[in-house]
Amino acid sequence: MLLQRNKLGSVRPPKRCRSDMDNISTSDIVIINGNSHPDLANMVAERMGLKNGGCSVFHKSNRETIVEISDSVRGKDIYIIQTGTKDANNNIMELLIMAYACKTSSARSIVGVIPYLPYSKQCKMRKRGCIVSKLLAKMMCTSGLTHIITMDLHQKEIQGFFDIPVDNLRASPFLLQYIQESIPDYRNSVIVARNPGVAKKANSYAERLRLGLAVIHGEQKEAESDEVDGRYSPPPTRNSTPQHAPISSSNRQRTTSVSVGVPEHICKVKPPLTIVGDVNGRIAIMVDDLIDDVQAFVAAAEMLKENGACKIYVLATHGLLSSDAPRLLDESPIDEIVVTNTIPHEIQKLQCHKIKTIDISILIAEAIRRIHNKESMSYLFRNVTLED
Repeated sequence: MLLQRNKLGSVRPPKRCRSDMDNISTSDIVIINGNSHPDLANMVAERMGLKNGGCSVFHKSNRETIVEISDSVRGKDIYIIQTGTKDANNNIMELLIMAYACKTSSARSIVGVIPYLPYSKQCKMRKRGCIVSKLLAKMMCTSGLTHIITMDLHQKEIQGFFDIPVDNLRASPFLLQYIQESIPDYRNSVIVARNPGVAKKANSYAERLRLGLAVIHGEQKEAESDEVDGRYSPPPTRNSTPQHAPISSSNRQRTTSVSVGVPEHICKVKPPLTIVGDVNGRIAIMVDDLIDDVQAFVAAAEMLKENGACKIYVLATHGLLSSDAPRLLDESPIDEIVVTNTIPHEIQKLQCHKIKTIDISILIAEAIRRIHNKESMSYLFRNVTLED
C-alpha cells in the first residue's frame, strides 16, 4: 500500500473512496429470495456487501410450496427478491408464502423486490375476464408486504392497484447507454415503435438520443377484441315500439330517433403493416418493455428489412422469450436482441447467439440501500417524463 506523509511528517494511510454501500447497517437487514432468480439475488447481495439470508423454498411431492427461514427476522427489514418467469404461478405463491412467513415471524418491514411483475399485461378488462393485476396486488398486500420495488411496469397505472408504496424503477438509462456505447454509428439510427401503443416510449428514446422516430402501423391478424363473442348477439326486435311519454314540439326538433333498434358498432378495418417514417439505409432500433412471443417483432423486422433498414436491433427491459422464441429470433433478420437480467434467460442465450444481457443489479441494490436508509428515491428518477 502506498503511504502518504502529512505536514508533520507522520505516516497516514491514503484516503479510501467511500462506496455508496458503506453506510448501510447490516445488523437489521436481511435479503432472501425464492427459486425464480437466485443469481440476481446473489449479485444484489454481493453489491451491498451482505450475505444472502438463509431461506429455503422447495416443493413437496404434491407440488405444495414449503418455506423455511433459518435466520431470525424479528424486528428486521426483509427484502424478498422474487421475479416473474415462465413459471409465474409458482413464483407468486413462493413470494406470498415467504412474505407471510416473515410477517408471522415479527419482521419490522417486508419489501418485495419484483423486477418483473407477473400478470402485469392483464391490467385491463377484456371481454368477460377480470383485471388480474388488481387481484395480485390485493394478495400481495394481504400477505404482509409493506413496500414493492419493481421495474418498467407494462402500465404505470398498475401502481394504483396497491395499497402500499410502489417504486417503479426505470431500465432506460442502461439501454440508452448500450445504444451509445455498443451500437456502431448509432447517430445513423432511427427509433422504431412496432405498434402505436409503444410510440410514447419510442419517442422518449428518440428525444434523449436526438434521433428520428418511425412507427409501424397496422396488424397482420385479427385483434383479440374483434373476435366473435356472445356479446355481439343482436338484441331482440319487436314489431311494436314501446310507448313513451309525449314529447313537446320544441324538444322533438332536437331529438333523433333510431328506427332499427340499438345501432351496431362499426367494424374495425385494420390496414396491412405500414411504416410511418424513413428507415432506408438506417439502423432500426425497436424498443419495448417486454419480449415474450416474438412473432410481432419478427414481422416488424421483416418489414423494416424490406424498407431498406441496414441493421435491426431490439431492446427491451424484460426478456421472457417464451416457447420457441430463441429459434424464431435466430432465423429472423434481427441482428441483436438486448434485454436486462430482470428475468433469467441463460438457456435462451445458448439457443440464440443474438441475445445480449445488461446487468441491472446495481440499480436494485441502490434502491434497497436508499429505502433502508430512508433516503430520497428521486435521484433514481431524475429526468424521467410521463412517456417513460
